[in-house]
Amino acid sequence: MLGITHLRHISLITPNFEEQVAFYENTWGLDKVDTLEEDTAYFRGAGPEHHILSLHKGEKAGLHHIAFGMVDKNAVDQAAEILQSKNVQIVDQPGYLDEAGGGYGLRFLDPENRLIELSAWVEVQTSIWSNKNVDPVKLNHVVMNTKDLDGIVEFYTDVLGFKVTDWSEHQMSFLRCNKKHHSIAFNQASHTSVNHIAYELDSVNEVMRGIANVREAGLKELWGPGRHGPGDNIFCYFQDTGGFVMEYTCYLETIEDESEWRARVWKRVPHLMDQWGIAGPPTPEARKAMAGEPDPGWVVADSIR
Repeated sequence: MLGITHLRHISLITPNFEEQVAFYENTWGLDKVDTLEEDTAYFRGAGPEHHILSLHKGEKAGLHHIAFGMVDKNAVDQAAEILQSKNVQIVDQPGYLDEAGGGYGLRFLDPENRLIELSAWVEVQTSIWSNKNVDPVKLNHVVMNTKDLDGIVEFYTDVLGFKVTDWSEHQMSFLRCNKKHHSIAFNQASHTSVNHIAYELDSVNEVMRGIANVREAGLKELWGPGRHGPGDNIFCYFQDTGGFVMEYTCYLETIEDESEWRARVWKRVPHLMDQWGIAGPPTPEARKAMAGEPDPGWVVADSIR
């Protein structure tokens, strides 16, 4: 067990850099964290995490990396030893991180060339959050498209120590690293890519205010509002100005008794995709957006990565 504690942030590459920066700061409810790095922007939420999203300017949209937290430096060093013993390709050996928020960490590639960061001692936000009418607290979960659902689930459970919480038939697997129903999930697809990114709000009232904010900015919701079966969370999906799908969510299920939990297999039927029956299943437009563009990953990526 590597000892991963929580999901920290996601980092994306986008050719639509300036427009996306403006969207996340002015519409989505995040605050930009000052940085001297050119063509990179970091965003915090209302919680203590230094940043929950970073955007990197590049020629083609894709995943830069996903970051998970660890307890301390020793945990990071031990994780490196375990990963090396399992022949996992480490891109950056344990050391002090050269990114906003600092910290001590390492980066490695999963079997589909996603760059994963494990980090500890990252700076926390101590300044008072200036409340808006919608205040994303933290990154709730990320969902990735995979060409090999069984293989990637085996890696994240057997090597990284995640646990399978639920399945959506044999189409999706929901994985947890703490009590939250899932921090990462994988969806079977014809190619690897980012499926969607979920930001946690405190209440359904905020979800509805968030919908109003995005509508006012001229964007229509992609799917929702509704309430999922797996995870039992309230959701509403949108597509940002760079083509990535993001979600406002709240009330995600927690696993209080690990000893009693058994992974369930949910049928892919409309009333379980949306328990309320308002949103129904995703439209063809939503499915196309969540499929994203094929992302070959870090190894064969351009120089920005």
